[in-house]
Amino acid sequence: MDAGSSAGTRAARADDLYVDTPEALGALTARLSGTPWVALDTEFLREKTYRARLCLLQISAPGIVACIDPLALADLAPLQQLLLDPAIVKILHAARQDLEILHQLWGRIPMPVFDTQIAAALLGPADQIGYGRLVADQLGIELDKGHARTDWSRRPLAPAQLHYAADDVRYLGEIYAIQRDALEARGRQAWFEDECRRLGEPSTYETDPQDAWLRLKGVYRLQGAQLGAARALAAWRETEASRADRPRRWILADEPLLDIARHMPDTPEALGKIRNLPPSTLRRHGAALIEAAARARAQPREAWPELPARPQLDDAQSILAERLMEMLRRASESANIAPAMLATRREIERAATGETDLPVMRGWRAEMLGDELRAFVARARTAPESP
Repeated sequence: MDAGSSAGTRAARADDLYVDTPEALGALTARLSGTPWVALDTEFLREKTYRARLCLLQISAPGIVACIDPLALADLAPLQQLLLDPAIVKILHAARQDLEILHQLWGRIPMPVFDTQIAAALLGPADQIGYGRLVADQLGIELDKGHARTDWSRRPLAPAQLHYAADDVRYLGEIYAIQRDALEARGRQAWFEDECRRLGEPSTYETDPQDAWLRLKGVYRLQGAQLGAARALAAWRETEASRADRPRRWILADEPLLDIARHMPDTPEALGKIRNLPPSTLRRHGAALIEAAARARAQPREAWPELPARPQLDDAQSILAERLMEMLRRASESANIAPAMLATRREIERAATGETDLPVMRGWRAEMLGDELRAFVARARTAPESP
């Protein structure tokens, strides 16, 4: 099969569709009109860009499996209209990256969403289970893994590649039916809906350049005005990477960024002494880097940013954290739920220091565990000798 020709709709498997013309897309969306659900997945590349490049979009519904080629289609409006229909449930596995791409394309997020990875974590002890394992566990089907590293931007796509891509949505409808019934039977539908609702919040996918410095590995080794320089440099890099649509590391890698923040060079000669700063970056961006460092040096002390506090546990708090971890393990085992769905180790350590504004102490997590943690910590803090 020549997947790069303009036949419009072709089979990756006998009953699968390959959609690469406006006419074929219109016919597909017409067939999908009124469907109660669609399963959705994407293939994309982002190794050479700031924003992910959508290369293939797979979709299934009762009686339909299709691979849609966005590289051949200038206008995805019919598909956008379909996926933004709130009457249609969108089924995805590990939905965040897929929804981020659609949010970038359309400025809106298809909702409501049913994330089968979240459902699996609420129905059993496996956290962040992969799609292949979920299909094997639920349906006894072993999926082909041979095209996991395919360059999805290259055309034509071979029949085996399209078959592999179509499999990513082929079984989601069956899994959806199983998980939906299980969630309802165990009284966890409200928990699940609360988790999936957060996937529809635009802030989940939007990056504020002024917060980019907090993701720098090694930023905790800086202090004072150096943190101001790191914030200014990371914000500049974020903006420049977005403007140029290039990976952040292509603009300026973390290591030289942190060294510039540490030394705050004020001349091209001083900047040139920064370790691992490529000459091409010095030529292209040297003036902007020196200017960012200069702005940081000129900031008054009260304008310096502060790093989020890391829990520093004393001996009693460390013992308390272990008690809280044991409570977490017992609660997750009792409910047969992935422990990470309730709380992370860092949250537990923060709870041991007396913090209460934590996810585990809100919503359904509070009912299952958080209220008990809060009461236990309160008792321990009034009698620290015997937590």
